Amino acid sequence: MGEALGCSLWARLMVGQLCMYYVYTLKSRKDGNLYIGCTKDIEKRLKVHNSGGVLSTKSRRPLILVYKELFADKYQAFKAEKFYKTPTGKRKLLSKMKCRIV
Repeated sequence: MGEALGCSLWARLMVGQLCMYYVYTLKSRKDGNLYIGCTKDIEKRLKVHNSGGVLSTKSRRPLILVYKELFADKYQAFKAEKFYKTPTGKRKLLSKMKCRIV
């Protein structure tokens, strides 16, 4: 689902203006459920989740990163996150997760 590197993307890369975004999946070690999110800084975001700073995962700690997907454009990342939260998207995400683990 990641965006192909187009001409404008290469131009932004060359001047250092590119900001990559991740769609990530966390797994709760407490209940085994998955959480899907989007961020620029995956390590920082995982720390926030595990410190209780995210209401939706606070009671499900500890959490581990089980999948991440990189996007060159935040809008494509948010679009993918929204898709992965649908029934069809969850099936596709689980299929991708079987093929590769973080």
